[in-house]
Amino acid sequence: MEDTQDNSRATPVTASPDIEEHMSIGRYIITRIPTLVPPMRRAPNPLKALALLNLQQWLFFMVAFAGWTWDSFDFFTVSLTTTELAKTFDKSVTDITWGITLVLMLRSVGSITFGIASDRWGRKWPFIVNQLLFIVLELGTGFCQTYQQFLACRALFGIAMGGVFGNAAATALEDCPSEARGIISGLLQQGYAFGYLLATAFSRALVGTTPHGWRPLYWFAACPPVLIILFRLCLPETETFRHRQATREEVRGGAAASFLSEGKVTLKRHWLLLLYLVLLMAGFNFMSHGSQDLYPTMLEEQFLFSKDMVTVTQVVANLGAMTGGTICGWASQIFGRRFSIIFLSIIGGALLYPYTFVKNQNIMAAAFFEQFMVQGAWGVIPIHLMELSPGSIRTFAVGSAYQLGNLVSSASSTIQSTIGERFPLPDKGESGDRFEYGTVICIFMGCVFGYTILVTLVGPERLGQNFDAESDPDLAAVAARRGMADDGDAEKGITSHHASA
Repeated sequence: MEDTQDNSRATPVTASPDIEEHMSIGRYIITRIPTLVPPMRRAPNPLKALALLNLQQWLFFMVAFAGWTWDSFDFFTVSLTTTELAKTFDKSVTDITWGITLVLMLRSVGSITFGIASDRWGRKWPFIVNQLLFIVLELGTGFCQTYQQFLACRALFGIAMGGVFGNAAATALEDCPSEARGIISGLLQQGYAFGYLLATAFSRALVGTTPHGWRPLYWFAACPPVLIILFRLCLPETETFRHRQATREEVRGGAAASFLSEGKVTLKRHWLLLLYLVLLMAGFNFMSHGSQDLYPTMLEEQFLFSKDMVTVTQVVANLGAMTGGTICGWASQIFGRRFSIIFLSIIGGALLYPYTFVKNQNIMAAAFFEQFMVQGAWGVIPIHLMELSPGSIRTFAVGSAYQLGNLVSSASSTIQSTIGERFPLPDKGESGDRFEYGTVICIFMGCVFGYTILVTLVGPERLGQNFDAESDPDLAAVAARRGMADDGDAEKGITSHHASA
């Protein structure tokens, strides 16, 4: 894996797998520290960067943001109602967290299925199918009567959720101007924090305020996807995908044959890179779930915060997350993706103690800045994954790396809950035993930050990578190997391959 980071101030670079294949392991290791030096690229201020997008690009971003926001909302409904669900189904909080774990474990099935469909047939219809499944499964969860039914619904939800991230990233970023990628990446990723914030607010408004307990939150969650579907139906495919599909049609055998050949070439050339992306995303998913999933439980059960205090603290934390993701995504255009992630992880580690041990309302400040760092690092991820992923299977690679990382980290909340139960507090709360979750979260997250720093340090970076089909050496190699519909196009394909390489 070779860095092709653009240290120039104007011209984006195109990565070449030939360089990666011929670089020795020793030389690659030696380059890890030097390539970490911030390139200090000139970037327009955030407002000017956002002004570079045309109307269609903004609409693509908005629908992707909406889909990713509601994915987050649907996921955190369980995290925010663990106590109520445990009472309804007569189970422990640890038992309920298996609903979270199942979602994370099965997301990879959805990412592979929907990722392949999105790379082959387009971003539009797989996205719509995702939203239809959200409607059905949120309603189903709201009507569950047994613990087994609850687990079954959440398991299926994992498959539906798995297809969203890669598709949303491709929809929002493929056509995005290069100078605006960082800030759009940060804004897109904060759909996750925004969804958490919305889930927190609606949980406070709907849970326990009617005779139906926690169920109205899930019934409400089934409604917005209807609007998201209508929004996506009004938009076409991205320009980048349409150009790639047109190029595939020119290959002898048509788009289907070209896509299969591209997949074989890409996996052969880039399998090590794809493995690295999974390891990177495992660290990031441990980072987010480890810092968030049991945090409301810690505030309520260990620190004995009122429900209003828990809600306010969570809102403040997510405001920090959205601020950090947006600012740091934009800043990564200047300082580079790897440097930004490592710097934010170091500061995030330094803030862990106040984040988990301050037991009064001052914890809100720690929560704001901790999530600023966590989601600030996350704000770099959508564009970092897009730039690293092979063009022919970009949606599959981005989504599967993210969700396989989720699979690796799927038991994080259950691990924290189980370990926390080994450290009971002397007095009991209204809901029963109380546990020292703060200590567990602090130690757990310290290890996660260390791992993320190490994996990011040893990894590659392709700041400014071109997403066009004409700049994809894998597609050009397939065109040259299979031949084009006419010889003139074949010569153009070969020429394009040499130019991009």
